[in-house]
Amino acid sequence: MIWVVLSIVFVIVMVGMAMTAITLPGIWTMAACSALLALRVPEYVGWWTVGALFAIAATSEFVDFIASALGVKRMGGSRAGAIGSVIGTLAGAILGTFMIPIPIVGSIAGGVLGAGLGAFIVERSVENRSIKDSVRSGSGAAMGRLVSMVIKLMLAGAASAVLVTMVLYNAF
Repeated sequence: MIWVVLSIVFVIVMVGMAMTAITLPGIWTMAACSALLALRVPEYVGWWTVGALFAIAATSEFVDFIASALGVKRMGGSRAGAIGSVIGTLAGAILGTFMIPIPIVGSIAGGVLGAGLGAFIVERSVENRSIKDSVRSGSGAAMGRLVSMVIKLMLAGAASAVLVTMVLYNAF
């Protein structure tokens, strides 16, 4: 039975990391799957593990919100620019995954470039800001997104380590 559980955990960890890399809720997916495993096989996945994963997921969302907002605001961007940054991040991460076929690198590069371009386009076209101000806002969005993505990937790695370690610990 342990090999089945380890196989499931391996798939969950890989999917969760990939989702996190393209700015989807990978850590939340790992946390939710750990809760399902705790219901089905509590001898391998305990509720403390589930709680730890949900705490890591909540922390990642807090960091994501703060880093992105600070990046745009610090450089004088608007709320519309921040929204453009979020949309650009998602589009860029998905495109980057296919344009730069190096695992995780393409998603991060695409997400960062997409955040900057999204903020720039919105600031320039919707907010009618100067090119200089739009570039400043876009660069702030890109830096905020880069910091956020790196921290979220580190937290996804921590969530993966917690899940795998606890399953192995409880199994042996």
